[in-house]
Amino acid sequence: MKSYLGSLAAKRLLVVSAVLTAGLTVLLPSWPMPAKPPRAGVEGPRKIPVGTVLPISLEHELSSKDKGKDEAIEGRLMQDILVPGGDPIPAGSKIRGAITNIAPASQGEASITLRFISVQTRDNTTIPVAVGLRAMAPYLDVQRARTPNQESTGSPGGWAITLQIGSDVRFGDGGKVTNGHHRIVGQATKNNGVLGRLEDSPGSPCEGWPDATYGPQAVWVFSVDACGIYDMKGVRIARAGNKEPLGEITLAKDEGDIKVMKSSAMLLRVVK
Repeated sequence: MKSYLGSLAAKRLLVVSAVLTAGLTVLLPSWPMPAKPPRAGVEGPRKIPVGTVLPISLEHELSSKDKGKDEAIEGRLMQDILVPGGDPIPAGSKIRGAITNIAPASQGEASITLRFISVQTRDNTTIPVAVGLRAMAPYLDVQRARTPNQESTGSPGGWAITLQIGSDVRFGDGGKVTNGHHRIVGQATKNNGVLGRLEDSPGSPCEGWPDATYGPQAVWVFSVDACGIYDMKGVRIARAGNKEPLGEITLAKDEGDIKVMKSSAMLLRVVK
């Protein structure tokens, strides 16, 4: 009898246990789940290393006659920018800034002072930046740099030989890039891009810039030693922005107003 009762009690205990387990199984999903803890170590905006080159196309014209102080300016990155330890900043990203001072020719020497302050990527990430101006050329020079020379007439577009602004020779997408001494100074990428290490002749205005970069730079349609103003008669870089005040760029012209057409090319370089 005791054995029977003990067995019966054991069975009841198993049944109760099974019921409780089933109940818990049903109830558990309806319990409020604890909130996920915030992610640790979430990084803020990326920093572009000092010395990084940003090749841009101006999204509008610049004029010492028709533009005003505090007017917004904008450019578009024309080649992917390699950033150590992170994803490239893609071509098509915008760089934004403003005109900080302007003087028309009617007041004497014409000048435009400007400052770029941020890069905005396609995912709307804003990266603070201060840049100087290494080289600049009108849109006509950009067109010439994209036009195949006579040696490659009839070649498929990506294979064409073209002449960079500043005289380097680009041997088609994926090909070598050589200077005037036939020395290889870079490699061509797709979409008219070039990766190469910057070179400066002794005494060049571009020598001695702040630099903390490693590896090749994106120079787009420019030569690796491109420096100064190309084919813009009378216009000069009065302040490149590579010295204090860092990031402040001034274009000047002794006679007549400055007019920089839309889609002109600028080779900017991060200074801090």
